[in-house]
Amino acid sequence: MKITVATDHRGYEMKEKLVSLLTEQGHEVLDMGTNSSKSCDYPDMGYEASKLVAEGIAERGILLCGTGIGMSIVANKIPGIRAAICNDELTAKMSRRHNDANVLCLATDVLSEEMMRRIVTSWLETEFERGGRHERRVKKIECIERGLSPTACNEPKKNRSDNSVLSQQSLAGTDDNQATVSEG
Repeated sequence: MKITVATDHRGYEMKEKLVSLLTEQGHEVLDMGTNSSKSCDYPDMGYEASKLVAEGIAERGILLCGTGIGMSIVANKIPGIRAAICNDELTAKMSRRHNDANVLCLATDVLSEEMMRRIVTSWLETEFERGGRHERRVKKIECIERGLSPTACNEPKKNRSDNSVLSQQSLAGTDDNQATVSEG
């Protein structure tokens, strides 16, 4: 798998260990920096790495910074990116299985090298559960990226009595999970 990695100065040492791990596992690594522990601005590297994933040049991305928060904010500004901060194996697996996360953000101030290795390995080995509610929810996230309400991407529902497809307008307000707006 082709994986892009990036970090700020606080994650530099861990990034070097991550690159070694990924290479040992047989992945091709696109290293977007930083390449020293000299202070730098994480948005610069996070943007470049995330764009490679969004453009399909890399299949996945792994971003590191002190808390993972800054990098996740940057990555999630790029259309097509679903970045998740994961501090354990469970969240790493769930971010892939349920959210199809394509960028993993790691908190280098919190994680040991061993935990980082376990999280990364779990995240890379876990597949997205295609179909059903998880795929529907990811499609709604994609609608939001296009500036649409997630409900605009609901699949048409069938009328149980005659199996005809009802329009979204005729369904407005009938979904128990959908908010309604009343004027007055």
